[in-house]
Amino acid sequence: MKQLNISIKHNFLVGLFIALWLFVFAFIIKPFDDGTINFKAWFLISFGFSIIAFLCYSLLTIVQKSFYERITKWNVGLEMASVIFFYLVYLFGVYTYYKSPILNGGYSFYEFFSIIFIKVALILTPVIILARRYLIKLIPVKDDVLTFKGENKLDILKIQRTDLVCVSNAQNYVEVFYIENGKLTSKLLRSSLKNIQKDFSFLMQIHRSHLINPSHFKSWRNSNTIILTQIELPVSKNYKETLLAL
Repeated sequence: MKQLNISIKHNFLVGLFIALWLFVFAFIIKPFDDGTINFKAWFLISFGFSIIAFLCYSLLTIVQKSFYERITKWNVGLEMASVIFFYLVYLFGVYTYYKSPILNGGYSFYEFFSIIFIKVALILTPVIILARRYLIKLIPVKDDVLTFKGENKLDILKIQRTDLVCVSNAQNYVEVFYIENGKLTSKLLRSSLKNIQKDFSFLMQIHRSHLINPSHFKSWRNSNTIILTQIELPVSKNYKETLLAL
């Protein structure tokens, strides 16, 4: 998994689906009913656990969006960490609700975890995994054509995303390097590296003067230099760890 759907709307809908599914399943199946829970108490359990699940997933949505926008990448490890984060918040949320005057539950934290929460987690996990995988399919397909605009009206360059190799600072200009007819070509635009990075967040900074398209990374020449398609660039220490993760 290399993508994450950070749409608040899409994730909130998933949170509502998870809450509704949990309520229906819990209320009808009663997975941890020992025969002593009356109708009112069971309704409060099902309703409360569902609402808290929605709130916790909403919190996860906000946290992961903020995190993803900073690192602009995702993987299986981060996905697992997100699910674990959800369950940790959910555990303390539902236990607090369970011990509140509304339910006045009698289990200790360990008993609640082993008798009730593990069953809830087993019910929820497949649904969460399938729902989050489906979210990836809802990510809008981005236009593969990139449009670079400088300060002057004539400063414009349209190229395919796959052709863009890197962008380098050139005093009051930026130099955009791209592949055209199999050869490395460049164009100067009156802009700043900061503006370019803001407009094209997929670009990775490797030096205060250079941004690269990660798909054109080939190999390391040495500890301070990388090889891209038909060009080599220096790498500063501040950005080396990010690049090593490629």
